[in-house]
Amino acid sequence: MSSPQIIIVGGGAAGFFAAITCAEAAPDARVVLLEKGPQFLSKVRISGGGRCNVTHACFDARELATRYPRGDRALIGLFKRFQPQDTLDWFEVRGVGLKTEADGRMFPTTDSSQTIIECLVRAARDAGVELRNNSGVASIGHRQGGGFDVRLTSGEGLACDRLLLAAGGCRVATVGQLISSLGHTVEPPVPSLFTFHIEAAWLRVLPGISVGLVEANVPGSALRERGPLLVTHWGLSGPVVLRLSAWGARELAARAYRFPLQINWLPQISSAALGAEFQQRKQRHPARMIVNSPLPPLPARLWEQLVLLAGIKPTTRWAEVSAAALHGLILQMTRTELPVTGKSLNKEEFVTCGGVRLGELDFRTMESRVCPGLYLAGEMLDMDGITGGFNFQACWTTGWIAGRAMASGNSPA
Repeated sequence: MSSPQIIIVGGGAAGFFAAITCAEAAPDARVVLLEKGPQFLSKVRISGGGRCNVTHACFDARELATRYPRGDRALIGLFKRFQPQDTLDWFEVRGVGLKTEADGRMFPTTDSSQTIIECLVRAARDAGVELRNNSGVASIGHRQGGGFDVRLTSGEGLACDRLLLAAGGCRVATVGQLISSLGHTVEPPVPSLFTFHIEAAWLRVLPGISVGLVEANVPGSALRERGPLLVTHWGLSGPVVLRLSAWGARELAARAYRFPLQINWLPQISSAALGAEFQQRKQRHPARMIVNSPLPPLPARLWEQLVLLAGIKPTTRWAEVSAAALHGLILQMTRTELPVTGKSLNKEEFVTCGGVRLGELDFRTMESRVCPGLYLAGEMLDMDGITGGFNFQACWTTGWIAGRAMASGNSPA
């Protein structure tokens, strides 16, 4: 039996997309995809709460690249070749329709990640890709005359002319060792999308409360984001927190995930406008208790806790509140400070900041500049996006470009 010509390590989004693209473009090549675990596409399965957030409805390469805290410059050129519209077309040609939600996230019309998994597996098999699960890689060596010798954890040896690593990130020590053994530099991986642990007693009584728009910042840093916020049993989550965690991945790791967080609960209203609103309430509703007078769009339970946090007693009426107390309430509405004491993964998803240094790749082909014949894609790279389908799009894009390049076996002119 002849040795495989092309080996792809990693049965996730980038690996599958590269394998399919390569096999379709070079039907005579033998393409083998290796997955160390028992299941292919495990991250696709859990993405978006089991619905799979395939990509994002942003179709301008430069604008799309701004959603990536790391890798944005390289991605501009990559997205000019394969972007969300191409992803949409790719799946629709294969019978999978995608829909766009109000926030721009795109999901299969079935609302099931299984639809995406079945599509990718079917496309791979139709293209002749050899799918092998439970096939971890123990070592990779250079073959005399070019190519690679790949040793599996089972002891089996495989040989190939071109090799793609798309093993889903360098957070596992063995993956980082494989990359380093081939001459690459790995930026230390740290979590990129995570929620904040906050032990404030008043916040712990509000699980499930959500606010459609807040502004959150980390004092003493440039980290500042706006968006929806969710109160959980352990602290805070929601898009605004996940964006902060993505942009601040390395800085927050350096702080050991202990830092102050400041929240403006009503960023659409100025402090002066809040003061004017409270004065009007004193005049219009003097006998009404302040805790029972929530300010839209804040949920009533959150308003009550912020009033108490400002030092205003539960029985205080608008007519009785002092100017100093109202000033304190304005401060709570616009600058609540909370101590973050740790982090949790965003549901079961795991995205890392870190990976192969971007300067070591040729982004025209995704081929290594230090190890000819080696290609890299997806989360293997020091490239990651905010939540909303952006990380999958980077996988589809880098996988597609790597697949095309491996199929031709030629560097671009």
